[in-house]
Amino acid sequence: MSTVADNILGAPPGISPKPSQPPLRAPSPSSGAPRAAGAQPATAPDFKAAKAAQGVWWAGLAAAVAWAGLALLTGLWPNKPAGFSEWAFTEEFAWGAGGVSALLLALTVLARPLAAVVRRVRAAGPWLVAIAVGLGVWEVFTAKLGTLPPPFFAPPQSLVEVYATDWPRLLESAGASIRLLALGIAIGAAAGFVTGVLIGWSRQASYWIHPVLRILGPVPTTALLPVSFYFFPSSWSTAIFLIALGTAFPVAILTWSGVAGVHKNFYDVARTMGASPWFLVLRVAIPAALPQVFVGLFMGLGAAFSTLVVAEMLGVKAGLGWYLTWAQGWAAYPNMYAALIVMALLFSGVITLLFVLRDRVLSWQKGVVKW
Repeated sequence: MSTVADNILGAPPGISPKPSQPPLRAPSPSSGAPRAAGAQPATAPDFKAAKAAQGVWWAGLAAAVAWAGLALLTGLWPNKPAGFSEWAFTEEFAWGAGGVSALLLALTVLARPLAAVVRRVRAAGPWLVAIAVGLGVWEVFTAKLGTLPPPFFAPPQSLVEVYATDWPRLLESAGASIRLLALGIAIGAAAGFVTGVLIGWSRQASYWIHPVLRILGPVPTTALLPVSFYFFPSSWSTAIFLIALGTAFPVAILTWSGVAGVHKNFYDVARTMGASPWFLVLRVAIPAALPQVFVGLFMGLGAAFSTLVVAEMLGVKAGLGWYLTWAQGWAAYPNMYAALIVMALLFSGVITLLFVLRDRVLSWQKGVVKW
């Protein structure tokens, strides 16, 4: 009644009417018990990660069994005589496979205490199984049955012998290849980037440079090796020039395409705000063309790798290409296979580093540009 009277007659002077309060409601069953102070609700990714960590890592268990089988196969099955006493490091290879199996088994059994490690390697479970099976097939057809004739085909333990005994020469060759590759790619990427920006921005530069690129660009860099040896004082400088040339062509073409493809509305807005021509180039054209630039770099890496190997095999007296030629000349085929594996890992690492660089440089374009 007092509330109705207050609404009709008004509140007494000096006293403000009390706001109406909503009726109290009982907590719904879905709300659960009150959350403690400072407690944070568990997110969906955390819940999924915890659930995955508590479950059995079946792929890891299968990988542990596969590596244990490889260890037993290598250690218990005698090697077939191949014109010499024995394949070295057979026992060491078997123990190494057994160690990998024990490590994978530990990660499978101790999934909860080692949840962080398991989450990192869980996705590689099928690959761990495939690698063990592949090494087992390789071992059977080379060391055990001799189906693939030696010395042209060597078993996996022969590569262990190469890495254990000839690692200084392999390391020196890998270092020489990295230096040569880094210098050639850096020069070629810089030259191709500047050339592509010039062609895409200036019609006069495009008139003079574009025909040269169309004529010399498609020519394989390895075909220019004999001519380059004549003009450059050393085989090392020749290799740098050819690697740079192979890298510069795709970078220039893709940079030109990126700069020329920038929408003219971007330039119109910048000019309306008083932008200078240098600002248009540095802050509008180049950032918009960066995704295309990285595509050109990825394409140029393939040409740089092939040019590096050919140049080292034919002229440069250092590097992994030179090591391949040396191993082939002495019929040291295990050394050749070991160098090929090092080369594959090296080139894959370079591509991975370029991916990381691209993600850092183009982080501001995520969600805007589809990579």
